[in-house]
Amino acid sequence: MRRSVIVGDIHGCFEELLELLDTVELAPDDLLISVGDLVDRGPEPGAVVRFFRERPNSVVVMGNHERKHVRGILSYAQEITRLQIGDDYADMVEWMRTLPYYFENEAIRVVHAAMVPGIALADQRPEVLCGSTRGERELGARFADGHWHDRYDDSVPIVFGHHVTGDEPLIRDGRIFGLDTGACHGGALSALCVPEFTVHSVRAHADHWSNTRRRWQLPVLRSKPWHDFTWSQSAETVARFASTPDPATREWLAAVDAWAARLRESFPAVINAAYDRARELGADRIGEHRAARFLFQAHHGRLDHASLTRQCTTPRRVIELATALGVDLPELPR
Repeated sequence: MRRSVIVGDIHGCFEELLELLDTVELAPDDLLISVGDLVDRGPEPGAVVRFFRERPNSVVVMGNHERKHVRGILSYAQEITRLQIGDDYADMVEWMRTLPYYFENEAIRVVHAAMVPGIALADQRPEVLCGSTRGERELGARFADGHWHDRYDDSVPIVFGHHVTGDEPLIRDGRIFGLDTGACHGGALSALCVPEFTVHSVRAHADHWSNTRRRWQLPVLRSKPWHDFTWSQSAETVARFASTPDPATREWLAAVDAWAARLRESFPAVINAAYDRARELGADRIGEHRAARFLFQAHHGRLDHASLTRQCTTPRRVIELATALGVDLPELPR
């Protein structure tokens, strides 16, 4: 008999996924359903995505983590995933755009996070189904005295993830199944097999999120747009991560802070170069220069530290101006 095998939040835990599917003895004609959150926090998000994309008879429901990538809302976990996926990231995001917000057949209903009881899945708000921040607020306001599934009284079982239920899945009345058992945090990865309605779990090999967070901290910091940060954004970012226990990250951040300081200290040299070039060119030829705006200010005696600070609000702007004037500036540490 063809089964439906619903898997809780995987979060890049590929080895645990393979172990779980071996445990349930997944057959080629079984329907494999993910409740969403294939990616973020774990060590192998790319392998998890490829597995579901390439396996026939597979369905992935849109989770809040997929939705973040689709909407371009990248916090630390998503920035790590983007680097882990590499050149295939844009293609992965395009695939994620196609994911449904729910799945249902005659035997089960599957959502990532929640639904409002009494409303058909097709009429639910996507934010509620996937568990976005806005959806969580809506549910909190609607069910202030408990959980949404406390009110679920339909006969068709509902399966979901999103909120970690502890070491064991949440099972109630044979109709309510919460399958997020925190695989990425060192808990377990769980699955429900239908029509038997049996639950299976495998233990996580490690606290993957803690390990991934540490391993990818420096690559994520290196990937940030330091050239386009304002001076205050750069200083704030350095300060935010300066207490990291990783010596290599602390050393690199200190080098970035020193680089930004040297760029700001170069302002007098850049101003002097602008005055020199303005005198060399004369008023008639200044307009031909790519730094003409600054040269005209120098020609009229209006280029000073305060005015340059107002105009060169990022490293990129002062570097571009310095390059145009032949002033050498330090490069961002690699």
